[in-house]
Amino acid sequence: MSQASKIAAPDGDSLLGAAAPDGILPVQAIRVLVSAGALKVAEPIEAGQLQPASVDLRLGPRAYRVRASFLPGPGGTVAERLEDLKLHTLDLERGAVLETGCVYVVPLLESLALPQAIAASANPKSSTGRLDVFTRVIADGVSAFDLVPAGYAGPLYAEICPQTFPVIVRKGSKLSQLRFRHGNPRETDQGLMKLQERETLVSGAKADINDGIALSVDLAGDAAGLVGYRAKRHTGVVDVDVKGACAIADYWEPVVADKGRLILDPDQFYILASKEAVHIPPTHAAEMMPFNPLVGEFRVHYAGFMDPGFGHSAAGGSGSRVVLEVRSHTVPFILEDGQIIGRLVYERMMEVPETLYGRDLGSHYQAQGLKLSKHFR
Repeated sequence: MSQASKIAAPDGDSLLGAAAPDGILPVQAIRVLVSAGALKVAEPIEAGQLQPASVDLRLGPRAYRVRASFLPGPGGTVAERLEDLKLHTLDLERGAVLETGCVYVVPLLESLALPQAIAASANPKSSTGRLDVFTRVIADGVSAFDLVPAGYAGPLYAEICPQTFPVIVRKGSKLSQLRFRHGNPRETDQGLMKLQERETLVSGAKADINDGIALSVDLAGDAAGLVGYRAKRHTGVVDVDVKGACAIADYWEPVVADKGRLILDPDQFYILASKEAVHIPPTHAAEMMPFNPLVGEFRVHYAGFMDPGFGHSAAGGSGSRVVLEVRSHTVPFILEDGQIIGRLVYERMMEVPETLYGRDLGSHYQAQGLKLSKHFR
């Protein structure tokens, strides 16, 4: 009997059986959360909305331009803060433009009534991060973005701040994804060493495993010397729901190899790639953690969650390089070819998902190298 089949009827705090292992909930368990009312939806779940280990979150019909980013804090609600901070309201039924440098809060079509055994956390979707749209999920009463405590019951909101390109969004647009966690499923370094030996989690002669697996940046480039892209300023809009509508040259400047190094300009946005090819086995999910700021004033990989099957042979992959969304802060900073730029943290799945990234979903970024988001042609 699969673990998902042991998840019981909706009786408050006991959706999971007593013997449920620690782990990230797979898609089949997320379906049970929906049917049990622990994951509430204002409109029926859409085809493709459930990923192997997460659910895409959909924007509701209204967006609120606010004066500044905020957190409700303990005992507070987002709705109360909106009454104080909102400047105007946008109707998303027909779509609206979100301007760069402005902060918007959008109630989501999904809400939660979690049992005490299950917590949740959010990330921007890959395509969102590659557009430099800074997106975070807010819940009532919390003191941190993108974290939903176990037992939470209430609405969810997306905070959206386009950094480089103005974007068109509408009701139903999917900018963030939510995953559910039972217990503490984080894989230990010892476990990662065993997985690396068995599964080759990352390519290379020797994996650097220390509180996760290190990834380094590729600045050697391809045959043409291309190492990445730098975003242009003052461009046209990008419709987040339309694939292949934007010409690369209108939005991006190519970055070519320069003796294996790149000087990051402050507050410029870059798309780069890892040197290592990554494999996420069906038994695990992974998250890219920003590298220690003590070694450089830059942030990497806003959208860091990788589903089971990413780059893995079980899902038709042969290793996928990780696309790095990089922004320098305050001062110019030199990146060198092969410099460690982040670490992959692996988490165990509660059980293997019924669908895997790539093989079952026709995923846009499976077997990727250096690649812009799906909006560009």
